[in-house]
Amino acid sequence: MNAGILGIGRCLPETILTNIELEQRMDTSDEWIRTMTGIEERRIAGDEQDTSHMAREAAQKAIDESGIDPKEIGLILVATVTGDQPFPSMSCVIQQEIGAVNAAAMDISAACAGFMYGMVTAKQFIDSDVYKYVLVVGVEKLSKITNWEDRNTAVLFGDGAGAAVMGKVSEGRGILSFELGADGSGGKHLYQDDYLVMNGREVFKFAVRQMGESAENVIEKAGLAKEDVDFLIPHQANIRIMEASRQRLDLPIEKMSKTIHKYGNTSAASIPISLVEDVEEGRIKDDDVIVMVGFGGGLTWGAIAMRWGK
Repeated sequence: MNAGILGIGRCLPETILTNIELEQRMDTSDEWIRTMTGIEERRIAGDEQDTSHMAREAAQKAIDESGIDPKEIGLILVATVTGDQPFPSMSCVIQQEIGAVNAAAMDISAACAGFMYGMVTAKQFIDSDVYKYVLVVGVEKLSKITNWEDRNTAVLFGDGAGAAVMGKVSEGRGILSFELGADGSGGKHLYQDDYLVMNGREVFKFAVRQMGESAENVIEKAGLAKEDVDFLIPHQANIRIMEASRQRLDLPIEKMSKTIHKYGNTSAASIPISLVEDVEEGRIKDDDVIVMVGFGGGLTWGAIAMRWGK
């Protein structure tokens, strides 16, 4: 039996920041943002809603859907680069708040690829029978490290959280293959100083190449062909990067997840946020083969091929 997903949940702040509002703050335009990124609006968490608040809400929803007792969770993994504070970790904060008193806890810092890293790490513990259930959360409050005077980055990012309870699923379902990677020489292109700093041109070139390659690699590792893929969930960073991945897999547009227009780039949260929406709206069904692929600061990347279902 493979490790797979037993329950999912997400949290999105209520406040919506539109491109039109950004037009009034800085030298940009709704047309330019839509054309270059695919983003129309994004969610922004208020001062009273920090990273841990969003993570806890998403985690609780995933636990409720999985039907397990929080005391059964053996490990909590939280992918984030925007914790409430340097320590304690967000995973420890969540552990206390959801009552997962028997869980070990640690955070993962792989930026936008963090949720992929978390799922793959969870798989190892589940496959080896160390833990029966692992909670994986991707969460970011990027608004607190965004320079709102920098039009190149301020238009891109949003806040939110997504979570999954992982455990063993029925035969043939769950994670079929994965790939993780990193290139530390590219760290200079995407990093945090006082604020988030990005060399957009270099990150774009890296992402277009790596997202497509990694997606193809996990399909091949799973013993599948491109035509076997039912749905693609790319990291929601830029519509042009996402489209390049879709075209590389020869998928029709309706087989690619697209939430970037509503939520912007939510970093480690983007793939689980999209997953929840696609499942709820019926685009992903039991036994569908889905590919999830992301990239982020580090530079890091990760991809997973899985057959959906418990």
